[in-house]
Amino acid sequence: MEKNYFVHESSYVDEGCEIGEGTKIWHFSHIMSDCKIGRHCNIGQNVVISPGVTFGDGVKVQNNVSVYTGVTCEDGVFLGPSCVFTNVINPRAFIERKSEYRATPIGRGASIGANVTIVCGHSIGEYALIGAGSVVTKDVPDYAMVYGDPARVHGWVCECGIQLTFENGQAVCPACGKKYAKDENGNVKEIG
Repeated sequence: MEKNYFVHESSYVDEGCEIGEGTKIWHFSHIMSDCKIGRHCNIGQNVVISPGVTFGDGVKVQNNVSVYTGVTCEDGVFLGPSCVFTNVINPRAFIERKSEYRATPIGRGASIGANVTIVCGHSIGEYALIGAGSVVTKDVPDYAMVYGDPARVHGWVCECGIQLTFENGQAVCPACGKKYAKDENGNVKEIG
């Protein structure tokens, strides 16, 4: 059966993986067993995707990224160069803790900057934007712009990635015109 995706000759895709149409896997990368990679994804150079990881459609992974078991990326997620995930809270080389892996779901359209570390067991909301070099140690809400060590919310962004300015609990994106509102808990949602 002819494959409908591209894998560079220097890369490996293990048995049991599902790779979607139009996906490209570049130099020196390794997609481990039982991964599900959606359509039209772009996996950069020197990327490791551990067993059982799932990507939706249109996920872009830059060079030197490690995506460990427990991570799920919805459609349109961007993983910046050299970002990394963990999957165990208290690792020891001499103690196997595979039964303790924690899930790390990444919401649709979220962008994770270069050199970000995501500590396992925390969710990243839809269209969240995580600044380069940040260390994520708690859940990130939808549309939140977070950065720092530890990462904290410093503002909110539109689906298109432009920072929003709220007045009386509402904002209009200056670039694309989408409208947003904050609910009674301060969470942001698109309203049109």
